[in-house]
Order: sequence, then C-alpha cells, then structure tokens
Amino acid sequence: MFGTAFSQLRYGLAILRNRRIRPQDLERIARDLVTTLAEFGEPGADSALLPGQAGAIDPAVRRTVTERSLRATARAAARHTPYYRRAFDRLGLDPVTLTPETWDQVPVTSKSALRGLPAAFVSAASVPALMALTTGTSGTPTTVWYSRAEVETAVAMSTVSAVLGLGLRPRHTMAYAGCSRATLPLLNVEESVTRIGASFVQIGTVDPAVALDRLAAPLGLRGKAPQITHLTISASYLSALVEEVERSGWRPSDFGLEFIGVGGEVLSEPLKERAAAAMGARISTTYMMTETLPSGGTSCTEGHLHHTTEFGHLEVLDPVTHEPTPPGGVGTIVQTPYVPYRDCTLLLRYATGDLVRRPEAEPECELSHLPATSPVLGRWSGPLSRSVPTRSVLDLLEAEPDIPLPARYVLEEGRQGPSLHVLVRRLPGTALLGRLEDRATAAGLALAAIVLHDDPAGLPPTGPVRADLREHTFESARPVAVRVASPA
Repeated sequence: MFGTAFSQLRYGLAILRNRRIRPQDLERIARDLVTTLAEFGEPGADSALLPGQAGAIDPAVRRTVTERSLRATARAAARHTPYYRRAFDRLGLDPVTLTPETWDQVPVTSKSALRGLPAAFVSAASVPALMALTTGTSGTPTTVWYSRAEVETAVAMSTVSAVLGLGLRPRHTMAYAGCSRATLPLLNVEESVTRIGASFVQIGTVDPAVALDRLAAPLGLRGKAPQITHLTISASYLSALVEEVERSGWRPSDFGLEFIGVGGEVLSEPLKERAAAAMGARISTTYMMTETLPSGGTSCTEGHLHHTTEFGHLEVLDPVTHEPTPPGGVGTIVQTPYVPYRDCTLLLRYATGDLVRRPEAEPECELSHLPATSPVLGRWSGPLSRSVPTRSVLDLLEAEPDIPLPARYVLEEGRQGPSLHVLVRRLPGTALLGRLEDRATAAGLALAAIVLHDDPAGLPPTGPVRADLREHTFESARPVAVRVASPA
C-alpha cells in the first residue's frame, strides 16, 4: 500500500515540522487499516506507526519535539486569538523563545475564562464549523469550536483507536448511551464505528429500563453478532443501569455485551466490579475532554492513567498556586493541546480542574514510556475536594447494596471536620453505618461523621451527575386516555 506509506510519511513530517495536518492523509491511513482488517482479519505489524500508537522514543528527541510543539502552539495562539495576544503583549512574552523549562511563564488559562468569552480563544486563521458543548454538570457548559479539518482528523484517529484499542470489528454493534446533545462525541463515535463496518445504535440517556431492553433485544442482522456487543457510557449512567439490573433480576446471559467503555466521570472500583458481574462485559475507562481533544489518557494493567505526549503537553499543578505538584502529591491536570491537531479553539495551559495524584516513583508497566498519574480522583472545588476526593467517596459508597445508584451524597465542612451525608434505601440498624465508618477509617478518609438519610428531602442539596441528563421517550411514558367524541 504505497499510498498509505506516503500518507504516513506526510503525517510524520507534519508533526515534526508542526505544519498543518492533511485530514485526507489520516483518512487514508484509517481507511487502509480497515481494508487490511477486511482482507487479513487483523491489523499489520506496522500498526505501531499509526497516530496515537507510538512506543518509547529517545528522551532527547521527545524534548526537541515538545519544544517545537509548544512554540508552534504558543505562536499560533498569540498571533491569531484575542485572548492570548493580549496576554503575551501584557507580559512581553515572545513565543519563539519558550522552552519546556520556561513554559511556566505562560499564564494558566482558567475554565471560567473560556466559559466567559469562548470567541476570544478562536483563531482568526480558522474556519469554525462545529460548536461543541460540555455537559455542564460542574457549572455553565463550556463552548469549544472545531473546524471541519479538526473534526475529520478526530474521526480518523478515533477509527484507528477503535480498531486497535477496542478491537472493534465489522461483526460488532456499538451502542452510545450518552446525551444526544453531546454533538462531538456522538458524531465521532458514529462515524468511526460505521467506517470500520460495524453497526451503530444511539440509545441516549433514556429510562434505564428502556436502555436495558434495547441492549438485550435481538438484532437479527446478517453478518452481525446477535445483540449489541459494545457500549459507550458515563459512569453515573452505568450505575443507573446496574441499579436497574440488580433490582429487576436481569442476568449477564440476557445481554451480548463484550466491552463497556466508560468516560466523563469517575469510575469506582466497586462499580466496575458490580457492572462486570451484572452485565457480563469487560469494562475499561479512558480520559478525554471536549476542550483538550485529542489529548487524553489511557489506563494500563497496573491501574495508572498514562497521558499521550503526541497530541499535547501535560502538567500537574497545584490548583491554587499553579506550582508543580511533587511526586506523591495531588494536583490538577493542566493541558496544552498542540497545533496542528488543533487550529480553531486554541488553549494554552488549560486548567481542567481534574484532580490526580502523581506517582511516588516511575511506574514499571506496559505504558511506562508515557507520563503517568493516578486515575482521576475528582473535580477541584476547594480544599475539601482534595482531602476527601470523589473517587474515595464512591469507592466507599458504591460497594454497598443498601445505597441506591447513582450514589447521592454531600460533604459538609464543620467545626470538627467534614461530615458525609448519604442517601440510603432505608434506615437500617447500625450495621451499614458501622461498615461505612470502618472502611472510611481504613481508607484514611478524614471524616468527622457519616450521616444516613432515607428521605431525599432531608438530604442537603447534591450536585448533578450525567445520569440526570435524562432523555424522555414514548416507551417510558404513561399511556394517556384519549376521549373520542361520539357521532352526532
């Protein structure tokens, strides 16, 4: 496939020189990967050369590529976006002199700045084509504009990832159980799945009973597996499905699921185990944000989250001081997505608010050549979110069958320390409370008290989760009697 080799060469040169990526080169690479799959059944040995699949590289080469990428991205942002033009002029910064060691001279970009005036981050050299919104579970939805070239590039990369990472094949059917207004991920999944030759089903965040009916329903399609085989879903909506499975007596054999990909929220280990047992599928989670696409993270077999260096620059900083987080410390992910992967909304040192812990020592695992952190611990909302992070609370609560899913809880700071208020099915004796207190102590959670509630009205106000973005369907609507007029 000489044409594919030429496309790979052009793609590689574009990255090394920070030139514009030709979407058609990536589309050619993805298309020929699918053709190889159809002809030989499995990808070729050269798949490690494809975008996002690169292995370890020489540290000196990595530093050179990082420096070029940071300078090119800063130069494009300072020249073409109002926000960074003002920032660089105010500070007297010259983008071409920046290095990885002096990158901290660039001010950190807050989420509130992007939310407040998204157009100020849009490059005047781009042609905006698609407005992507975040879900807004942590506040006002964030607006990110994408060009047509960026969308086509993202779809091609997603196609490669689906073949090599998910093992998606033409016999499979992928269901997307995310909110239908999440335009970019919905478009990305649908396009990549169907380009492989697999089938796509949009479920949305409907009533869990309806979603389970659709997952269990026979497809009856020639050349396809009998039922839906792959599912993309948020953690809280997955927990809602697990709640319905356990309540209604579904069995794993009722489904044909092979793989469930979870994103967008913290996936606790207890929920992962309960979902695997309830639905009979392998479960994995990745890290990706609308604002920083295609930069993201992949879990390894040792449980670390490894972050790509090809598509962007990762920093882990203190959420208040923006100083580098030391090994063993907890900080927030700060990302700089590189040009030429991004050409519309440009972001430098974007503070995502997602908390992670830096490892004490360099991990030894199959992805050790990539920077590693812990899985996402939660979202920064103040000192309490770092001392008692979301992941620790969910690990505590989602292991208990007496706590309905998705778990509803509130942390309140008091004079003696934080109190954890939890919604339970019913107020039991002291057994549940005792188990929670013992496990919280063993996990090192600095809680002054755990307070159980069996009435949602008595629970302090809780924050929304993605499962609350419920879409209504006629299937779950109560039939309404229709009065028919009698003939005169």
